[in-house]
Order: sequence, then structure tokens, then C-alpha cells
Amino acid sequence: MRFEVIPAVDLKGGKCVQLVQGVRERELVSLDDPLEVAARWIDEGAKTLHIIDLDGAFGDRGNQTLIYEIIKLAKREDVRTQVGGGIRTIEYAAELLEAGTDRIILGTAALSNPVLVETLVYKYAPERVMVALDARSGEVQIEGWQKGAGESPAELAQFFETVGAGWILFTNIDVEGLMQGIVLDPIADLVSSVNIPVVVAGGVTSFEDIELIRKVGAAGAILGSALYQGKISLRDALEMVKKSENDE
Repeated sequence: MRFEVIPAVDLKGGKCVQLVQGVRERELVSLDDPLEVAARWIDEGAKTLHIIDLDGAFGDRGNQTLIYEIIKLAKREDVRTQVGGGIRTIEYAAELLEAGTDRIILGTAALSNPVLVETLVYKYAPERVMVALDARSGEVQIEGWQKGAGESPAELAQFFETVGAGWILFTNIDVEGLMQGIVLDPIADLVSSVNIPVVVAGGVTSFEDIELIRKVGAAGAILGSALYQGKISLRDALEMVKKSENDE
């Protein structure tokens, strides 16, 4: 499996935004046309789009039509999509998968109802189900990062691997949106604890961050705030990873 650099397309109120540490009121950027943003990342070489419905995480599905439009755009360009935010039922997960998204991302719903993961894995295949583990100070957070789950990312990743999930998405809330770089140790700990692919988000700010994530064995890195604020170029990041892999 080749390492991927994946641009985030985070949706709030019909716009593409980036938040600081997941706080809804702390927006770094707000762009009016998410479809245009998605098309830009596809044009720059993205092979996967990471689409998160920030309103959906708080129970508002007003971005649903927009999500389907982005999925259609990506499919036309042979680009994968992974979608998360407010997916709490088998019915909604099935809608997204049937609409053509390649992977759905389950967070709080997976932790509160692991049978949901088992059911979707059985119906659609492990590779189409990703479990999001978002951690603050080493503890996984749930319910929009407002409550601790009482367990570490590694412990829960191992559990969901046994349940059948095909992917883990790990976000370090401590550095999310701050553009101060990653903290490598929790990433390395999580990656080494499971045999399924781990994609990393939170604090990815530089080419060096991406290379460190790649070298500890993760399957990909999500670019968010640093990408939108021009700290890093998607095209250049993709080229850097390609060169590093070719040099090995």
C-alpha cells in the first residue's frame, strides 16, 4: 500500500472551513464553494478526499446534498472519498456507501455501538469502514470531543481491528489546527499496535511531518489547516512522498 497525502474538505454551514482544535467558533479559514475546493485538490493530484461534515457531528445534516455532489465529482475523476461526521445509523452509513463514497468514518457511534461497525463490515467489506479515534492527552474523546472515553487510542484500535474495521483514523486533538507540527510518539504507538492501516490527522504542517508519519508505517496523512493557509503545497507534498518512496 502506497502512502497517501490526503486533503481535508471540512464542511460547516455549506462552506469549507478549518477549525482550531475542533471548536466550532474558532475558524481559521472559510471558503464559500466546497465543490471548487474539492476540484482544486483533485487537479493538484489528490487520489483521496477526506470529507468531514462538522455540522453533522452535532446532529445537523444540512450539508448532505453537498457531500453527495463532492462524491459524484470525485467519482468522475476516479478519486476516492472517505466521509465522516454524524454517521450514527446503519441507514445513513448505507446511504453514503451506496452513493459511492469509498469509506465511511465512524467516531462516537462506533465507540457507543460496536455492532454498527460489525454490521457494516459484514455488509460492505472491512476496507469501506474506518473508525476515528480522536485523542486528547492520550485519551480518546467522543461526542464532538466533549467527553473522554476512558481508553487510549492503541487499546481501542486493537479492539476495532478484532471487530473487523479495515482502517483507523487517528487525530491528535492537542495539536489539531495549531500548525505547530505533529507529536510522533502517540502515532508510532498506535501504528505499531495494529495490523490495519492507520491514517493520521492533527498538526501536519510540514514536509518533515509527513515524512515522519510515513516512516513510522502509517498509511496516510491528512492535510488541513496548513494546506488551506498556504503553509504547504499539496502538489509538492505528493511529489515529495513519491520521491522518497522511489529512493528507498
